Amino acid sequence: MANRHLSRSIVLQSLFETDFRKASENDAMEAFRRNCEEFSPGMGDISFMESLMKGVLLKINDLDEIIVRAAPDWPLDKISNVDRNILRVGLYELLFSDKDEVPPKVAINEAIELAKSFGGENSSKFINGVLGAVYKELGEPGKNDDSKKKNSNSASTKDLPQEFLGGAVVYATENDEVYVALVHDVFGHWTLSKGKMDQGEDEKEGTTRKIKEELGLDIKIEEELGSNQYIAYDPEKGKIQKNVKYFLAQSSFKDLTLEQSGGLDDAKWFRLKDILDLNFYDDIMEIITKAVKILVSK
Repeated sequence: MANRHLSRSIVLQSLFETDFRKASENDAMEAFRRNCEEFSPGMGDISFMESLMKGVLLKINDLDEIIVRAAPDWPLDKISNVDRNILRVGLYELLFSDKDEVPPKVAINEAIELAKSFGGENSSKFINGVLGAVYKELGEPGKNDDSKKKNSNSASTKDLPQEFLGGAVVYATENDEVYVALVHDVFGHWTLSKGKMDQGEDEKEGTTRKIKEELGLDIKIEEELGSNQYIAYDPEKGKIQKNVKYFLAQSSFKDLTLEQSGGLDDAKWFRLKDILDLNFYDDIMEIITKAVKILVSK
């Protein structure tokens, strides 16, 4: 809707001013109200604008962490003021808004339109790349598209850049009870800890390293559970194919130390008998189920 686009433009302008002046939250809201009076007098969508402005300010540290993770080659202070704040608005709507009111694709498309209107020559492509990386990589909701998985080896994907990751179903025993360590992402799913392999790195060694970095656990890999592939988006490379190999790994039962990450917001141990009731992505259910069968039979 045109009114919503104008609303986002006013929020963007207010955030730009706040960023430029390094203003406080109170000063930011004053600038916002002034801009509303100047550019949208009498517009009935003030509640939407105010909610968006306050939401971005409240979540700005979380949003910036996500930007850093999604665009690792672009330090936050090197991204232009306009692009940085378009990303904040787009990410807030993508991650924290009511999905019935602002569907993910609307959030991304609106951010791209802001970039075309207010950014530089390459801003829209950059914004699209970063938001696509968040949508496809951090939350990975598109992994549940069976058609994409079936076509992962088609001619259209063979020439894509390849990225290899290792992950694990990490379990531990405490008081004769089996527990599994899981991580929670910003899209509300519990999932498996995983990470990118260094070039030429052994898969088991790389997975052991990534679990240590992400959860603070020293693991012992016992067997391979399976693998999956999916298409993701990189801010610089565009489409890439991700290839993930999963293992079953044992650890001692100790407190989890979640690595600071824009894509993950929690990590917990769950009793083995409780995990199948959690909200998992479809593409790892087969991995989880296989691990549960193995652990139950031990």
